[in-house]
Amino acid sequence: MDAIASQSELVNTYQQVFKKWQTSKKELETLSGQRKQFEKEFDYNQFQYNELDEADFKENELEELDKELKLLSNSEGIKTVLSKVQNDLAEGENPLVSQLKGLINQLQTYSSYHPDLPSLLQRLQSLQIELQDISDEVDHMNDRIHYDPSKIEEIDSRLSAGYKLLKKHGVKVTNELLEIKRQLERKLHAVLNVGEQIELKEKETDRLFAEAEQRAAKISEGRKKQIRPLEEEVNKLLAQVGMPNAKLKVELRNNEGLNFYGSDKIEFLFDANKSGQFQPIRKVASGGELNRLMLCIKSLVAQSVDLPTMMFDEIDTGISGEAARQVGIIMKGLASKRQIICITHQPQIAGKADAHFFVYKDVVDDLVKTNLRQLTKEERITAIAKMLSGEKPTIAAMENAREMVMN
Repeated sequence: MDAIASQSELVNTYQQVFKKWQTSKKELETLSGQRKQFEKEFDYNQFQYNELDEADFKENELEELDKELKLLSNSEGIKTVLSKVQNDLAEGENPLVSQLKGLINQLQTYSSYHPDLPSLLQRLQSLQIELQDISDEVDHMNDRIHYDPSKIEEIDSRLSAGYKLLKKHGVKVTNELLEIKRQLERKLHAVLNVGEQIELKEKETDRLFAEAEQRAAKISEGRKKQIRPLEEEVNKLLAQVGMPNAKLKVELRNNEGLNFYGSDKIEFLFDANKSGQFQPIRKVASGGELNRLMLCIKSLVAQSVDLPTMMFDEIDTGISGEAARQVGIIMKGLASKRQIICITHQPQIAGKADAHFFVYKDVVDDLVKTNLRQLTKEERITAIAKMLSGEKPTIAAMENAREMVMN
């Protein structure tokens, strides 16, 4: 119908839009499924995220708090040791810094008498300075360390909350908790994002459907215009091929939805005997009727569509005489613009051909091989004569066959 209406390009364009619409529909269904899954998990993910967000841990925080807690818990012992070290270095009855200073003063008296003494003195002076720096640093460190029970309690509470979350999520360090928080945040955002994507995809799907529907309506109009001309032309050809009482009727109905070919459902109905009762071809047409009907339709379609080669396998089934001759005439007309390959048992049809081929089998090395060769003019006449009168054609059959081939 579309070929006869010369709207193949329109159909191709519609089918491209239809495919895009189908794809968009599937993507929309996928997104909707994702949203349902996200919504099922949303409350649980939101609870877990809020829990981590309220904890508000920083990178490596639990590890650093653990170190700080150990320091505070041992602060009194550390201060005691630091005080003793600082006292022994600089403030005791006989501090190391003072002893070292006395030794330096004693050696300086004799430094000019021995070449190695100046360098030794220099090393001792450096050691004195280093010990004094250590003493000052120990004293400063001691001043910064304080035992703070309230701070210990605060850290202990913070660590307890952190360890519970580590155990709950099956991880070991703070940064792994932070990564879980980021993953939960992405999932929560995904719910919002998929909603936006669905909204955009719905608009795209609706737009493509409207475009496809519009194009399908235009295609349908083109088909409707061709129903009457097609019926008339096919029915004329049916009479020509020996079926004067047969009629074709094309029924076009709305399909209540779009498919790959538009919005129509087309049924070819057939009445072989002027009964006025049209039935679907597939139910009522015999093999011979169907063959001739297809020839009539194909001959019309071939005028609008480039069919470089058309093949008819035993289209003569159920016909003979004048009907077969008319089939041959129609095929001869088609062959003026198309290559027609036909397998036939009717000499009236075979006689209209421009070339004949002989198919035969040979046994070569115990293998059966099928061969094909083109017949000469005389071989063509003989072959058709055999179709007319048997394996040993009569003179009349030969003359009749010659007439068929020449005409």
